[in-house]
Amino acid sequence: MRYLFVHQNFPGQYLHLLRHLAADKSNELVFISESNPNNIVGVRRVLYQAPKPDQEQVHPVVRDFDIAARRGEIVAGLAGNLKRLGFTPDIIMGHHGWGELLDIRDVYPDTPLLGYFEFYYATDGQDVFYDKEFPIGPDRFPRIRAMNVVNHLALALDQHGQTPTQWQLTRYPEWAQKRIRVIREGARLDVCKPNPEARQEEFAIGEFRVAPGEKLVTYVARNLEPYRGFHTMMRALPELMASRPDLKVVMVGGDDVSYGARLSEGTWREHLQKELTGKYDESRLLLPGQIPYDVYLRLLQRSDTHVYLTYPFVASWSLREALACGCAIVAADVDSVAEFITHGRNGLLVPGLDAGQIARTVLEVLEDEKLNRKLRKAARQYAERHLDMNDYLATMQATIAEITGQS
Repeated sequence: MRYLFVHQNFPGQYLHLLRHLAADKSNELVFISESNPNNIVGVRRVLYQAPKPDQEQVHPVVRDFDIAARRGEIVAGLAGNLKRLGFTPDIIMGHHGWGELLDIRDVYPDTPLLGYFEFYYATDGQDVFYDKEFPIGPDRFPRIRAMNVVNHLALALDQHGQTPTQWQLTRYPEWAQKRIRVIREGARLDVCKPNPEARQEEFAIGEFRVAPGEKLVTYVARNLEPYRGFHTMMRALPELMASRPDLKVVMVGGDDVSYGARLSEGTWREHLQKELTGKYDESRLLLPGQIPYDVYLRLLQRSDTHVYLTYPFVASWSLREALACGCAIVAADVDSVAEFITHGRNGLLVPGLDAGQIARTVLEVLEDEKLNRKLRKAARQYAERHLDMNDYLATMQATIAEITGQS
């Protein structure tokens, strides 16, 4: 089969599917995206440069859509070039979030489209107003509502939609939910797995070392920012470290901002470190930035307690992989996380903005060895039942066959 994928950040959500499809040499895979160093053998990339709109000429409410419309125009142009070169896909797959797919049906009107619907924005009931520390005034509401313009135009294409969780599906209006199916994403259980020997050996990242007898608390996010609870986790450190001199903490994440507001100066890491200067033992905290995947997996396997925090927002891949690695997880009690974690069974849920409660719950998991073992075992069992990558790939292939009429 011929596949055309579109996502501004290659490979996006399609990493495992692309590897699976590329293993069949009869498949032809083309991927339109912005340039980056990522590469998958068997996938031909077509690159474009991100548009640079004239912000002064665009109303602030529609700036996001202006960029999306420009992306859609660029991608349609590239698709037209592919068509003139003789490439007509059997299916188009891509992420609707950036508008790249809005015009592609004009180029390939007879090719079915399976679009990824990730998030429907709202001014209440989810991420907005969750964190009172960062209030949002009514003057921001028009732009938040306008962020759904691409969602609505994508739904108007009258094609096929997917989303990875039931919670994400319920964010969409009831009339739209009928056009979107839940295809649950998984983890590589053969790669993301417990390592019983991890705590019997010294763990190191550079010069930072964790001895076998020491306790390790871990936290992972793409970027260190309030949307993923970085500020709350940092504020839990003084109580954590004061209670256990044998405790060390590794918090993985970059200094960019994936979601939410940027600071006018500096990074959130610098801001929180300055706020908490002298309140915790800095020698027992490592902020390594983004780390290689193999180091990240060893970190999860060595973790004594893993903390996953987020606003009521899309759950990260790292949550799935922490469950697969058999981590004892303390997580934010929000609906998007509760879809994965049942309190007291395969993790503990806590108020995601309460630094004191997070610290006390982490200490409970560290000190109660029976509870720790129970949570670890149940986390892995949950992953084996619900997060097997093979199940995800089989569902994707069945969906593709249904949509295209090809097996």
